[in-house]
Amino acid sequence: MKLSNRDLFTVIPLLVNGRTQHVKVRSADTLLHVLRSELGLTGTKMACENGDCGACDVLVNGKPMHSCLLLAVEARQMNITTVEGLKDSPMVQAFVEHFAIQCGYCTPGFVVSSHALVTTHPEADDELIKEWLRPNLCRCTGYQEIYDAVRSVLRTNQLEKTDENPG
Repeated sequence: MKLSNRDLFTVIPLLVNGRTQHVKVRSADTLLHVLRSELGLTGTKMACENGDCGACDVLVNGKPMHSCLLLAVEARQMNITTVEGLKDSPMVQAFVEHFAIQCGYCTPGFVVSSHALVTTHPEADDELIKEWLRPNLCRCTGYQEIYDAVRSVLRTNQLEKTDENPG
């Protein structure tokens, strides 16, 4: 009897960074694996692969999620945003301006989670910032610069809101 691996794969549509792409996946492939290996989106980093560090964070329907813990087949009806999809985001610029990039390995996960924070909670305080970013680890300990970057985006957004609606 001849065994074939052909039936082990399924082609699914994934909506990533606003574009639907059809990818061939195995039932056990994580979203992290598919993003990096099949779609070439290597900004999403592979690190602990068990949900401990946040380096693989992506936005799933606008909420940060560890892509190492989500099967690709589970993501087929979801809107996925990677750090590449946030390249024009004010958060990326704030990370650069505040030197919130040490070795850079954790940066994509922090950018994605921080973007979700300021989108979900435009008036977040320091306690909420720390709570939201707690699942992300920076082994270089650049947390202060990361918090400064997030605070600057929150401040800028609040000033723009005030300018749009004075008094």
